[in-house]
Amino acid sequence: MSAGSIEKRVSEIVERIANDGGLELVHVEVAGPEGKPIIRIFIDKPDGVTHQDCAAVSSELGTILEVEDFIRTPYTLEVSSPGLERGLYKQEDYSRFAGKMARVKTRVPVNGQRNFRGRIEGLDRSEIIFDDKISGRVQFPFETVVKANLEIDVEEEFRRASERQASSAKLKDVPTEDAQLTTE
Repeated sequence: MSAGSIEKRVSEIVERIANDGGLELVHVEVAGPEGKPIIRIFIDKPDGVTHQDCAAVSSELGTILEVEDFIRTPYTLEVSSPGLERGLYKQEDYSRFAGKMARVKTRVPVNGQRNFRGRIEGLDRSEIIFDDKISGRVQFPFETVVKANLEIDVEEEFRRASERQASSAKLKDVPTEDAQLTTE
C-alpha cells in the first residue's frame, strides 16, 4: 500500500476517533523510509490536547490498525499536539485563525513572491486573504499553498505577559480585611 493510500485510510479512521473524543484531527502524514513508515497524527481541541488525549487516540488507532492490517510493514505511530506553530491544512483554518500571525509558502509566485509572513485576514471562497509584512494585502488561491504555519506573535505574547503581570500586581495591592478577635 502506498504512503498516500495509508495516509488517506488512517485519516478516515482517526477522523472518527477524534470526533468521538471531542477532538479535531489536524493532520496525518506518513514519513520515513520505505518499508518502515512513521505515521504522524496531529490532534487538537480548544483548550489544547493532553497526554491522555494522545495516548487514548494512539491506543484506539493502534488496535484498529492491527485488526485491519492494511499496513504490511513495521511502522511507528506518533500522536501529538500540532504545537504552537501548528500547520494550516484546511481552508477552514484560514477563517478560524483570522487575525493570527502566519508563514505561508505558495507553489506559484504572487506578485513575484512565494514566501509570505504576516497576518491572516481570512478566506473569501477559496482565496486566502493575507496581510504580508513586505507586500501588504495579497490574495491567493488555497490550492497554491505548499506549506503554512501559524507563527507566534512575540509582541502580542509580551503584551499579554505584561497585562497578566500588571493584573497580578494589582491583586497583591488590594487591601484585605483582617478579622480581629477582641476579648473583654
